[in-house]
Parts: sequence; C-alpha cells; structure tokens
Amino acid sequence: MSKLSRTLLLAFATLGLGAASTSSYVHYQLLTNPSYASFCDVNASVNCTQAYLSPYGSLFGVPVALFGVFFFTLVLLLAGVGGRAGSTVRDAMPAYIFAISTIGLAFILYLGWASYVQLKVFCMLCAATYVSVAAIFIVSGGATSFPMTTLPRRIPRDVRALISSPSALVLALLFVAGAGTVIAAFPGEQAAHGAPAPPRVLTEKERADLTKWWDLQPKLESPIPMDGAKVMVVIFSDFQCPHCRAAHDAYKPIAAKYAASQVRFVLKHFPLEGECNAYAPGGSHSAACEAAAAVVLARQTGKAEKMTDWLFDNQDKLTPSGVRAAAHDIGGVPDFNAAYADALKEVRADANLGGTVGVTSTPTIVLDNKKLPAGTVDPVLLAALIDVELQRSK
Repeated sequence: MSKLSRTLLLAFATLGLGAASTSSYVHYQLLTNPSYASFCDVNASVNCTQAYLSPYGSLFGVPVALFGVFFFTLVLLLAGVGGRAGSTVRDAMPAYIFAISTIGLAFILYLGWASYVQLKVFCMLCAATYVSVAAIFIVSGGATSFPMTTLPRRIPRDVRALISSPSALVLALLFVAGAGTVIAAFPGEQAAHGAPAPPRVLTEKERADLTKWWDLQPKLESPIPMDGAKVMVVIFSDFQCPHCRAAHDAYKPIAAKYAASQVRFVLKHFPLEGECNAYAPGGSHSAACEAAAAVVLARQTGKAEKMTDWLFDNQDKLTPSGVRAAAHDIGGVPDFNAAYADALKEVRADANLGGTVGVTSTPTIVLDNKKLPAGTVDPVLLAALIDVELQRSK
C-alpha cells in the first residue's frame, strides 16, 4: 500500500468516524431526551431526526450510526496498524479494506434509497458517511495489488502475523470489547416512543422560577378561543412526527389528571405535507394529510381517540393507502375517499391557525394563548404551568 493510499484511507475514515459518532450522539439524545432538537434539523426535508427515528434508522435494534462507528474504526485500525506491519501484511491491507467497504457500499446504497426515496429527507451527517464509505471503496480498490479471489488463502497467514504482534492483538480485543459495550449501553428504541421518565417533583424554587418565566411570555396577538375552558392546552401535531408521538404518550396521564378540572387538551393538525399545509410546502410526510383527515372523519363516528392512538402506534409504517384502510376499519369511516376533500378543509384551517400563531415545527403547544418552545415539553413542567393557570382562573 502506497503512502498516498494509506493517507487517503486514514483521512476518509477519520471524516466518516466523526460523522458517524456525531450521528450516534444525536440518535442517543433523541432516544433519551424528548425535548432535544437536533442541530441538523433544518426543515422538513433536511432532517436527521426523521431518518434516525424511522424504521431505517436501526438494524436489529442497533442504530445504524453505530455500525458506521464500528466500520470506520476498523478501517482506521487496518490502515493504521496494518500499514505499519510487515510488507506482506501491509500489501494485503487494501484488499481487506476493499472487502469490508464493498459490504459498506451496499449498505449505504440501501440507506440512501430509504432516505431519499422512501422518507424523502436529506440527512447531512448521513451524507458525510456515505461519501466517506464510497471514497474508501474507491481508494482501497485502486490500491489492491492482487486478485481478490486469492484473499481467502491469505487470511490465515495474515491473521497469524497480526496475532504475533502484541499491540495488534490488544487493539483487536479492545475493538471487540468496545463495540459490545457501546451496543449494550445504548438505549432501546422504546425511549423514542414516549417511555415515561421517572417521576419527579419540582421544588418551591423551581416552581417560583417557572412562574416568573411564564409571566414574561407574551400572549398571542390572535387569541385562540377558550370555548368555556378554564385552561386550554392546544397541541399542533403531525402523525408522522416522532416527537409528536412521544408527546401524545407523555401527556395522556396529564389530560386524565385534569379531566375534571375544566382543562381541555385540543389537538390541532399541522401536517408536514404541502397538500394540506401551506406553511409546509416542502414537507415530506406523505401520509400526514390522510392521517389528519382520518381523525377529523373519525370524530363523526365517535372514534377519533381510537383513530389517533392507532395512527401514533403505527407511525413507522403509515402510508396513504394504509391510512385510508384504517380509517374504515379503526375509525368506522364508511367512505373515506368521498369525504376526504371536506375533511381537508378542517385540516387546512388548523394548519393556517398554526401558521398564524407562529408554529414552525411539531409538536408546538399553546397554553392559554401563550406559545411554549417547540418540541416535547417536559410533562412535569407542563403540569406545573397548568396548575399556575388553574389557580389564576379561580
């Protein structure tokens, strides 16, 4: 392996490792912190969150970003340690890297198809790893000096040569142990689905600070009618938004707690799809309008809550045709297609209201005509603010 080839392999592996490690950090935060907003979520189309929390974001329960970390670390070890080994092993290193990068290339082609064709989103960090894998594939292929068909015969000899080196053996063991530890320590996907956090109680000081902050928040210039409620919590939501699913699950106990206190929780539709939301013309949630319309129509059959739960529970596999079928089977809607256009009128009205009050992402909560920061608000803080408004309503 030439010095130039080794330098290029190390450079692209370092670039890929940086992107994959950052992706893993973002994915970890998304699973463990419902209020986390990723820095690479620019809009509905340039969005890491949708990619990471989609069905394509994990494989066998392990985030694909971690596979990237393992792949680039292995390339660094092979190019770094192998590049300093004896001439026979050193000359074989590009072939080994080419073999694993061939698998990596197939993997990123699949992920690229899933992202750009299925999800219709662009993930900047993912793109950086795709470029790195492709570059490693090209460089290692060009640096391989013998037919790949002879590689299996070389493996036993090269393994013995590396094992004879104490430093290479220690690095190999550290790599395997580290990979297993990271996988075991990474939280499960259920964390993204609204797994409840351990209950906690705000201190008096925390309540006082929260109340002081709340008093400084401006009222909406175009108030949303309270319709006789003492306190009204309006949630602008999208059925294909992972954080909306987390919010839906997290706020259910709060809604039940205050059900007898004239506190109303109102769902407003803000689908990230241009068909029914002029404020999201580039939205990529292809079934969001159908999902919102299904809930509107299910309200007429008394099954809106059941329809809402089903949509969030099946969020990862929603399609327009699947939603239409579920509207009939779950929501009791007799003819979805005939009523769809009328239902979209209400969906568009909700989306227009959201645009008027400044909603730019989902979920966004408006509590008694004060807009909270976008994202899943800590349920403990939301309940505390409801208590403040209830007390004042008396």
